[in-house]
Amino acid sequence: MGTRRHGLIRARKAAGYTQETLAIELGLDTTTVGQWERGKSEPLPYKRPKLARALGVTSRGLEELLAEGATVVSRPSADYETWADDLDRVAVCLGRQEFDLAKLLLDRWTGRLVPSGDDRGLYLYGRSLRLLGDLRQDQGVLTGPMSARQSYGRAMAVFRELGADRRVAQLELQLAVLDEMGGNHEPAAEQYRQLASDTRLDARDRTRAQLWVGTALSKAGRNADAITFIKPAIRQFEALEEPQDWSVAFQKLALAHRGDGDLRQAGAAFQVALDHRPGDAPMQRVRLDTAHGHLLLSDPATADNGLKLLEGAAATSTQYGMMHQLQAISGIRRAYERQA
Repeated sequence: MGTRRHGLIRARKAAGYTQETLAIELGLDTTTVGQWERGKSEPLPYKRPKLARALGVTSRGLEELLAEGATVVSRPSADYETWADDLDRVAVCLGRQEFDLAKLLLDRWTGRLVPSGDDRGLYLYGRSLRLLGDLRQDQGVLTGPMSARQSYGRAMAVFRELGADRRVAQLELQLAVLDEMGGNHEPAAEQYRQLASDTRLDARDRTRAQLWVGTALSKAGRNADAITFIKPAIRQFEALEEPQDWSVAFQKLALAHRGDGDLRQAGAAFQVALDHRPGDAPMQRVRLDTAHGHLLLSDPATADNGLKLLEGAAATSTQYGMMHQLQAISGIRRAYERQA
């Protein structure tokens, strides 16, 4: 247990911050500053320059303030193994939309001290932040404090410090996804286009980026252009033997054909997606049913079935706390009602 850092407390108060307002200024959880001041943890290296500026002290001065309550922490290798195992469990929970359990597992580790210079601890911390971003993205918390964007940004800083280029590129891809989800379709498409040829990413991630160029362009109303990116991605997913991505790509192709006014090809593409469902997790069901319902609304003869599918998808989204999906479904229904 560390001792209270009285100098750090005085510096914070002199700078006009409460623990909460300083945490918000630094983009941190509101309990983090209190942990620093009680000597239970200390800022990661990438946060220290910003903390020093906020407190109006030099880097050396900040180190002196932190040294007051410093503790020597040594993580046994078994502790790291447990951490890694918990992160694997988090990934499984996120795949099932078990958000409460995922958050509980992440909270075991993200509030603990990660020793500076300890590459393995920093790497696991970066993975934890990435998964926390994934959780918040699935919940629809995209921007602001405690958001997916904040968590991804913190994870990126950790991986940059470690020189983990592939992890950094993956996070750049996730930030582009947030742009697309936030309605910034053209900028997201351009970022995807760049990442589709970025050798820091593996073949699957580059192909996903290519597919997402198409999805972003389709949402921007450029459906004919979108198809030219989606079709090659489908072929590449088949070559890579990635059946889930391949199936999802057919959903995207169907929606692009719908937007381009070709309902025959849209129906044919979506039938492939239905025949090769990507899985039965709640998120997968909601995405498939939302796309299917959207397609069925295009034909008055099938519109009632489309509305029923959207109603079921909305109920599942509410049940599992997938608020971005719920907003998307509401948007589709409002657009249909305006046209009806």
